[in-house]
Amino acid sequence: MMSLGVSGLPNPSCWSTLRSLVAEWQQRVQSRFALERLGERDLADIRLTRLEVFDETQKPFWQE
Repeated sequence: MMSLGVSGLPNPSCWSTLRSLVAEWQQRVQSRFALERLGERDLADIRLTRLEVFDETQKPFWQE
């Protein structure tokens, strides 16, 4: 639970944590979209199958 400051707003460290969390989620979404766009040769280079890519891209953004 977020701690509230004197003014009733979350303290600055909570905002920093929230900002970091949103940035991490955005990075996951972008990475998964990039992974989805890779060609078969690129996937072979990183030893991933299309099924593994599909499984990864179907995860919700908050899940690692």
